[in-house]
Amino acid sequence: MNGVQLILVIVAAITITGLARRKGLQPALVITVLAIAASFVPGMPRLELEAEVILGVVLPPLLFTAALEFSWRQFLRNLRPILGLGVVLVIITAAVTGVVAAWLVPALSFASALILGAIIAPPDAVAAVAVGRELGLPARLMTILKGESLINDAAALTLFTIAVATVAGTHTFIENGVLLFLYAAGVGVAVGVVLALLTARVRGLLRSAGLETVLGLVLPFAAYLLAEQLEASGVLAVVAAGFVIGGRSSGFHFSTRMQERQVWGSVEVLLEAFVFAYMGLQARFVLEELLDDGGSPWPAIGGGLAVLLTALLVRPVWVFAMFGRRRLSEWRLRRRLSADAPFKERFEAAVAQRERSGGPTLADWRGLDLRQNIVLSWTGMRGVVTLAAAAGVPQTLADGTPFPARTEIQVIALIVALGTLLLQGATLPWLIRRLGLEDPEAERREAAQIERAVAVQREAALEEVRRFAEDPPAGADPAFVERATTIGRRQVEAASAAPDPEQHDAATRVFTDLRRRTLVAQRDALRREMASGTLDDEVGREHLEQLDYQEAALEARSQNRL
Repeated sequence: MNGVQLILVIVAAITITGLARRKGLQPALVITVLAIAASFVPGMPRLELEAEVILGVVLPPLLFTAALEFSWRQFLRNLRPILGLGVVLVIITAAVTGVVAAWLVPALSFASALILGAIIAPPDAVAAVAVGRELGLPARLMTILKGESLINDAAALTLFTIAVATVAGTHTFIENGVLLFLYAAGVGVAVGVVLALLTARVRGLLRSAGLETVLGLVLPFAAYLLAEQLEASGVLAVVAAGFVIGGRSSGFHFSTRMQERQVWGSVEVLLEAFVFAYMGLQARFVLEELLDDGGSPWPAIGGGLAVLLTALLVRPVWVFAMFGRRRLSEWRLRRRLSADAPFKERFEAAVAQRERSGGPTLADWRGLDLRQNIVLSWTGMRGVVTLAAAAGVPQTLADGTPFPARTEIQVIALIVALGTLLLQGATLPWLIRRLGLEDPEAERREAAQIERAVAVQREAALEEVRRFAEDPPAGADPAFVERATTIGRRQVEAASAAPDPEQHDAATRVFTDLRRRTLVAQRDALRREMASGTLDDEVGREHLEQLDYQEAALEARSQNRL
C-alpha cells in the first residue's frame, strides 16, 4: 500500500470517528468492524507496516498522552493492584495460553506457543483508554486500568524477546530473564526521567509556545528510541517521561499548555483511529497467508478461538483471586478493630496521617467490590501491541531456516486481538449499565474537591488583592488602585471602572497587573495543594486549565487595547 492509500485510510478512519461520536457509538468498534469488512473487498491492497514502525512511531505518543493525563500519586496509591495486573497477570496469561495453544495447535511447539502467549498477554493501552474513556467507570477502577495498561507492555515485550531468542537461537543482552527485566525497567525509567527533566529545563529557556510544543512532541520518540538503543524498555521510558512532564506542566507558560492540549488531543484521535483501522484491515490477508502455507486452516482458527476463550477466563480468575485476598484481609482487620481498642486508635491515627500526607488511604487499600471485579475482569482488550509483536516474529531462525509456525502465530494473535476488542468492547457499556456501577460517593467527593479548589483560588486571589492594595505599583494613582482593588474583588472587567478615555489606559494597566498577579497566586495555590496530596490531581488540572483560559483572555484584551 502506497502513501496515498495510507492517507486515505487515515482520512476514512477519522471521518468514521466523527460520525460514530455524533451517533453515540464507540468509534473503536465501528472502525474495526468496517475495516474488517473492507479488507475482504476485491482488489483491496494490504496495509502492512514493519513492527518497528508501529512500536516506535504509533505507540510512543499514545502511551505518552495517557501518562500525561495520569496522576503519579494515584499510580503509587494503587501500585499493588497495578503490578498484580500489569506484570504478574501478564506472566500468568502468557504461560496458560501458551500451554493451551501448544496442546491444541499441532504446528506450534511449546517454545513457539510461549512466544504466542507473550504476544497476546498484554491488554492494550490504546484499546483500554479509547473504549473505557466514555464508560463512566469509578475513578479508582479507571486508575487501575490505566496504570495496568501503561506497564504491561514492558513485561510482555521482555517475555517476547526472551522467547524469540530461545527459539531462534540468538542471544539477548542479558541471558537471565529476571535480570533482563530489571535492567530493561530500571534503565528505561531512568532514560525517560532524565530526558523529561532536560526537556522541561530547555523549554523553560525557549519562551516560545510553538517551539516548546514541538520539543514536547519529540520527547516520547526520543525516550523510546534511546531506551531501545540501550536495550532497555522504550515503553517504560515513554511512560516515565509522560509522568514527569505531566507533573511539571502546571509550571509551564499557559499558552504552551493550551497549545499542547490541542496538539496532543489531535494526535491521539489520529493515531487511535489509524490503529483500529489497521487492526481490521489485516483480517483477510492473515487468513490468506495461512491458506497459502497449505493444509487446513481450521486447526489454527479453532486453536485461536480456544486461546481467545482462555485469555478471557484467565483474567477474571486472577482478578477475583487478587482482590478476594484483599477482602479477606479487610474482614480480619474489621474484626480486630472491633475487639482491640488500642489497636483501633493507633490504626485510625495512622490512616489520618496518611491522608494528610497524600499517601495511600484506607479506601486505596481495600479491595474492589464484586461489581467492580466483574467489570475489571471484562476489560482485557488486546490491540496494537499484540499485532506489532506478532509482526515482529522473525522470518527465519539463526541458521536461516524458516521460523516455525510464524503464520499460525499471526493468525491466532489477530483472532485474539479482534475477538477481545469486539466481544469485550461491544458488551462493556451494557455490562456497566446492567451492574449499576455508578459510585454513589463519586459526585460528593468530586463536589468536595471542586469546592476546595474554588476556595483555594478565592483565598489566594483575595490575599493577592490585599497585598496589591497595601503595596501598589510605583507611581499608580491612588484612585486607580482603589478601583482596581474593587474590580479585582468582584472579578469584573477593568474597562467598566475607567473614569474617562484619558485615564482608561492607566486604569487598564493597573487592573491587568493585578489580575495577572491573582491568577499566578491562584495557580501557585492549586499546585501546592496538588503537591501535598490534599487536592486531587484531576480536579486541580481542570481548574488550572480554566485559569489558563482566563489568562489567555486577559492577554488578548490587553493586546487589543494597545
